[in-house]
Amino acid sequence: METKFFQPPAVYTEVVDLNVVDLNRSVEFYTGVLGLRVWEKEENRVIFTAGGDRPLLAVHQTGHIRKRNPRASGLYHFALLVPTEKDLADILNHLRKKKIPLGASDHLVSEALYLQDPDGNGIEIYRDRLSSSWTRTSGRIDMAVDPLDGDRLLAMVDGYEWDGIPEGTIIGHVHLHVVHLEESRRFYCAGLGFDVMEDRMDKALFISSHGYHHHIGLNTWKGEGIQRIESGEQGLRSFTLCYPDEERLAEVVNRLEHLGYQPAAGESGGWSVADPSGLSIKLKSE
Repeated sequence: METKFFQPPAVYTEVVDLNVVDLNRSVEFYTGVLGLRVWEKEENRVIFTAGGDRPLLAVHQTGHIRKRNPRASGLYHFALLVPTEKDLADILNHLRKKKIPLGASDHLVSEALYLQDPDGNGIEIYRDRLSSSWTRTSGRIDMAVDPLDGDRLLAMVDGYEWDGIPEGTIIGHVHLHVVHLEESRRFYCAGLGFDVMEDRMDKALFISSHGYHHHIGLNTWKGEGIQRIESGEQGLRSFTLCYPDEERLAEVVNRLEHLGYQPAAGESGGWSVADPSGLSIKLKSE
């Protein structure tokens, strides 16, 4: 895993927060199935890590959580990036033994597994190929949705006993259902400062910082002009974007205000803002 895409001067997702219907059920899934570790536990919130002191994911059950609206904006999936190809092979073997329903794809730049948590939140687990092997056309990174060679991965398994998702796993990207693609492009690119890496796929946009294939995916696969997500709804609560320094973050806040958005100062530093689809984003600096 090339960490250069997840440290300054890159901008990347650090933590994903989810609203869940049953906190205990979610804890059982994320520890027992995915092998995350509990980093912090409160009455209505549990934060997970892959090891060390870097939080990855938080699940919340506060008050009455409304069932998700399938026709509204929200999370398509969040993606856990594992350090090596062998790590992905071990996870595939583990999930296969647990009889977890899976999807799988080879995206040229990466190899990925897909599953859902008990609340229907999409999860991708993937490993990147070296960026030196990525091909570019007219400045854009070539990606595809090809079949994954799972047999090749499983041939790498050598009797390893599963003891959880590997330390060093991080949030690689988030992929979102949005209301309007062009409105989202303006917010995420002109406002937050991301670059377009791929927009040739039908009704989808993949954007990143400093040449990664994508830190954020945006799509209108539910249809252009869908409903906006509402606060307190099952699914995505917020996600956190980490900027390299306070100066860069201040520039982003100024651009958002100029575009007509209203970032709010956070209680413990940083900022929060809602995107055009009503999705909540926390902005912080290193």
